[in-house]
Amino acid sequence: MTDQCRDIDHRRICSRREVIRRLVGIASFTASFGRLSALVGQTRSGTGRLDLHHHFFAPTLLSGSSIAKRPNPRVILEYRPAQSLETMDQVGISTAILSCPLSFGSSSSDVQMNARAFARETNEYGARQVSDHKGRFGLFAVLPLPDIDATLREVEYAFDTLRADGVGLLTSYGNRWLGDKDFEPVFDELNRRKAIVYSHPVDAPCCVNLLAETGPQTVEWNTDTSRAIWSFINDGMSAATSGSLVAGNVASSAPSRATRYPDIRFVWSHAGGSLLGLVSRFLGRGAAADSLASTPQPNSRLHHLRRFYYDTAASANPVQMQALKSLVGSSQIVFGSDFPFASAMVAVQGLQTSGFSAEELRAVERQNALKLLSRTA
Repeated sequence: MTDQCRDIDHRRICSRREVIRRLVGIASFTASFGRLSALVGQTRSGTGRLDLHHHFFAPTLLSGSSIAKRPNPRVILEYRPAQSLETMDQVGISTAILSCPLSFGSSSSDVQMNARAFARETNEYGARQVSDHKGRFGLFAVLPLPDIDATLREVEYAFDTLRADGVGLLTSYGNRWLGDKDFEPVFDELNRRKAIVYSHPVDAPCCVNLLAETGPQTVEWNTDTSRAIWSFINDGMSAATSGSLVAGNVASSAPSRATRYPDIRFVWSHAGGSLLGLVSRFLGRGAAADSLASTPQPNSRLHHLRRFYYDTAASANPVQMQALKSLVGSSQIVFGSDFPFASAMVAVQGLQTSGFSAEELRAVERQNALKLLSRTA
């Protein structure tokens, strides 16, 4: 591990030996139980909500100009873990899995170097919060994509040393979405580790400032999520067949990226973004009532959509929740507060009036996420 750290950022890591010593101690404690089992054990007997869309930011890294260009930069700059804990206590969230959705938005060499340092320091900061507040936080580690070699090193460090619960990726890097062939080495490794891959949207360079007086969170982020989902389930049939004729519940002879990564547990933000408005485009005849009522063939598009998970962040309303339930089932929906960018109380109240039965609501707020975490423990 010493050599690996030296390859990534020798000066920074060696100047922080006490931090590494503490993190190795954390790893030694959790290694005997397997990844996630400590967190799962602490939350299994509880009753509070499990929040899989809950953001954090390392204070020492929030001075760049990229922060000022984001929506709500003050919320990012003023973030402290105590704010998370206070909000969690107010709305009955027992555990939040921390993720950091910031992007450098380019693949140039200088940005890659910044991304490496950003990922490492953010992940170590997140691991300290997990250690300091046992049972209250988990961690989706930041990865420095599109730098493949650095990302593979960070995957190893995040899981084997920091004992991260999964990784948090953006939907796209430059004008490449997560299912891009260039990212195969990373997803092959994540598949080998049976990792949870949580994804947060970003506005890709192709689509910045397309509409006047419209922030990216209004349209672009949901659209980018649907692009990322399509990049995984696209099996090539649409290239030769009209979308209206494709049977999305039947497997194609050309395997999709999702088929290549059967052991990755994907979690998509905001109820899948624009997915619900694209169901007929993605599934064709597979979106018909009789197709949705039947069991899709293994590795078909509908099969993959129904094995993915989707959080409720900014989507806890009866329109989206009932549509998502009809497409993938309530078992694939997990609670997300979108803290600190949205009101966790509004998220909780919206979910309670989204048409779920009491049993379904318990599953969405807690049991589905617990099942997801337990499967990788």
